[in-house]
Amino acid sequence: MTGLSFDVDVDAPADLAHDGTRADALVTVRARPVDGQASRTQTAVVLIMDKSLSMAGHGKLDEAKRALCAAVDALRDGTLVGIVAGHHEAEVVFPATGGLATVDAGARQEAKSRIIGQLAEGGTAIGRWLACADRLFAAAASPGVVRHAVLYTDGKDEHETPEQLGSVLESCADRFVCDARGLGDDWNYAELLRITQALHGNAEAVVTASDLAGDFTRTMRHAQRIVVPRVYLGLRLNSRFRLGFVRQTRPVESELTARRQHGDEIHVPLGAWPPETRQYQVSLRYDPDALTVEEDLRAASITLHCEQSDGTRAPCSEPRAMVVRRRGTPGFDIPPSADLTRVENEHELGMAMRACADAHQKGLRERADRELRIAIRLAEELRDTARLRLLRSVSVDGPDGLPQMRRDVSRGQVQRLGLDSTRTVAPPVDAVHLPTADGHDAVRRCPRCGTTPSTRSARFCEACGHSLDARVDAPGGGPADAS
Repeated sequence: MTGLSFDVDVDAPADLAHDGTRADALVTVRARPVDGQASRTQTAVVLIMDKSLSMAGHGKLDEAKRALCAAVDALRDGTLVGIVAGHHEAEVVFPATGGLATVDAGARQEAKSRIIGQLAEGGTAIGRWLACADRLFAAAASPGVVRHAVLYTDGKDEHETPEQLGSVLESCADRFVCDARGLGDDWNYAELLRITQALHGNAEAVVTASDLAGDFTRTMRHAQRIVVPRVYLGLRLNSRFRLGFVRQTRPVESELTARRQHGDEIHVPLGAWPPETRQYQVSLRYDPDALTVEEDLRAASITLHCEQSDGTRAPCSEPRAMVVRRRGTPGFDIPPSADLTRVENEHELGMAMRACADAHQKGLRERADRELRIAIRLAEELRDTARLRLLRSVSVDGPDGLPQMRRDVSRGQVQRLGLDSTRTVAPPVDAVHLPTADGHDAVRRCPRCGTTPSTRSARFCEACGHSLDARVDAPGGGPADAS
């Protein structure tokens, strides 16, 4: 019993070009609470505070202490907690004996007292902070425990090499989830994305230090919604196909590079799950000459697996098939589906935003302006209101009437541009009304997930990517298994 009911939908174009080499599918996973199952998953949290010397200025350390104290207050009784203070080394602040403490009134008071007593010193080595958190989580290594770390940093990871950080991330992958926050201006968005993509967390910019307390409180509340600690995407591939990549596409884009063979399946870790919907792009490669023409082939069988209380993995969804057919006419191009096209365009938008941020940081203004214009055009075409709003906040019309980066844009705003490039879901801004046959307005909603789009002319759902004009398949309606 997992406490969540998982439903998997596979949307894959059936036809493959005669001389094509790639087959793609969009896999939408919906997790819903199970009626009658009161789920209270054991949660272990490690809070990681940056106390490097750069935190001493502008009241940042005081605001960070306030944020960590607010996070401790937000933890419910019975949660396991540990606190790490990081500079060029990592120190366990609480509990004094190491390991993890059980939250109650006394533990909260002691934890906050130890947080308040920290002083700024030293440099920044985030990998050592994460390794220390991993050691603390060893006290909660039992299967079925949600292990969730949260860190903030105001600086770059300057006191260790990228290779050292990478080694730590590899050792921590699939052991705990980690959210990361960039505080102020002088941090590196690429480092935070590297951490959160490897550890299935969420990265955000907190440009104003006084906003950190509210952010940490929300993060703790979200962590306590998690029901299933570890979920895996199981792929059983036809021998004529090989895995190209798996990418999470909603609500945040993330490259999922960790994968392990588990029997005759490839298991891709998907992190911890609360009730929510996520979407993934699965891309397969093949030699066209190995496929018979005009014959239905099951390229892959896709099943979700959840970690059980005894540490084993068991299927938690019905298997869905990715069925394809190689066309017999050479040179006949097969257009991708509208949903896949949108996902590819969203990926291109994210790349343009990151290229803009990178060029601006290097002082390459013309290139930054060029990438900015590409990003704005894509955001407008996609009607991505959230990312378009962010792009316009850092731009101004130049003498030629074309958008260019504001010359007074802060470094923190540029870092936010890089981080938010991966966000593919915008919350609805207002209800969209379309006239009905009798002349009255009706709310237009996604036929698949019920989300109201944020613009009147939207063609695709911002939450799940489904066409707003398409019908909804019957429940569980992925492609039928090939016989």
